[in-house]
Formats: sequence, C-alpha cells, structure tokens
Amino acid sequence: MTTVLTKVLQAGALAALMALPASAATAAASVSYAEPDRFTDVPFAPWERERVLKQLTDHFDKLAASLPPGQELKVEVLDLDLAGQVKPNFRGGQDLRVMNGGADWPHIHFRYSIAEGGKVIKSGEEKLSNMQYLNRMNQYGNNELLRYEKQMLDDWFKQTLAAR
Repeated sequence: MTTVLTKVLQAGALAALMALPASAATAAASVSYAEPDRFTDVPFAPWERERVLKQLTDHFDKLAASLPPGQELKVEVLDLDLAGQVKPNFRGGQDLRVMNGGADWPHIHFRYSIAEGGKVIKSGEEKLSNMQYLNRMNQYGNNELLRYEKQMLDDWFKQTLAAR
C-alpha cells in the first residue's frame, strides 16, 4: 500500500513540475495606481477602496493572460470614476451606489505598454468611458463588482490589443 501511495505522489509531483513552464508563460499584468486617494470616484473607506483596486488589478491580470506567450502587460491607472453615484445609507451600513444612466457613466484613464523580450512593442494612454453603460448587454452579472468598468476594459482590450 505504501509503494502505491508513493508512486501516486511521485506521479502527481511530476505532473505539477511539468505544468510549471506552461503557467509561467501566462504572465500577470503589472498594475500600479497613481495616487488612488485622489481618484475622481473610488470608495472612501480604505477596505472598500482596496477591494475595488484589487478587482481592477485581477481583471487586468485576466486580460493579460490572453496575450501571446512571452508578452507582458504593464498598466498605470491615473484616474478612475466608477459607474453610478454614491448615496449615503442613512439607516446605517454601507453606502449605496445608484446608477441612473445620466452623467454617471464609468471613466478610466491609464497608460499601458506591452513588452516582449524586454522591448516595448505597443504602448499608449487611454481615457475610456461608456456613456451607454446601462443601455447595452453586459456579460457580467448584476452582483459583479465593477461590471460596467470590466465590460469597458474588455471592449478596449478586444479592439486595441487582441486584434493585432
């Protein structure tokens, strides 16, 4: 019994080692935030702001994973204005973010670069916004944090980087 268990563990370890080069090829994005405390619209509470920025970083990581092997995405977020407007919750608890489709659409301003082999092959600065954010299909569910911002970034990525 011990010999069988040892062989199973060795086979599992070997499979994990063989998978390492494949996972190393899908690099995460390098995301930084220039003065996030001064962004146009992010949550005031530090824990909530951290959660929003982590979600945004994770989404850039997801986009970077679809780049060809060997390419790296670097992003510096300069400003962020989330969809909707924050309304205080006078009954206590977390403030509410209300979307009404008026002048409350999402905006994001960032610089990016794609590098391959240490050389920058594409770079730019983007100011994205989506005035029609409530009037179009969104692949993200109603409970998804940053669903409008993620959709806007997906559209940009598809048009600007994935089309190459």
